[in-house]
Amino acid sequence: MDATYSFEIDRARSLVRISMSGLFTLADVDGFLRDRREAHAALGCAPNRHLTLNDLRGMKIQHQEVVAAFREMLAAPEYRSRRLAFVAGPTLAKSQLMRALSGRDARCFEDVASAERWLFG
Repeated sequence: MDATYSFEIDRARSLVRISMSGLFTLADVDGFLRDRREAHAALGCAPNRHLTLNDLRGMKIQHQEVVAAFREMLAAPEYRSRRLAFVAGPTLAKSQLMRALSGRDARCFEDVASAERWLFG
């Protein structure tokens, strides 16, 4: 549909910055997973030692099968972040995020500065 995402790697801080927006299809999720593998490989740190900051402020409400695919992705142990922060506005998309995060040690923030303080604190 109109899904977009990007990855920015900060090797010095073992940080992956992700930005996601739009409405995702299952094919978009598959592409995201492929590109996430490449981003994690570029980090150069030990598995599960990285930090993740994901900016979702541009996300639209997702179809339930896409939410389920993201929930499955977040549960996969091989890419689990040491700390996982999301930036999301006060929308229904944030409610979907919180359901997908059940069982994860992750936090949701309304701005990037707050998310970074928690990640690096």
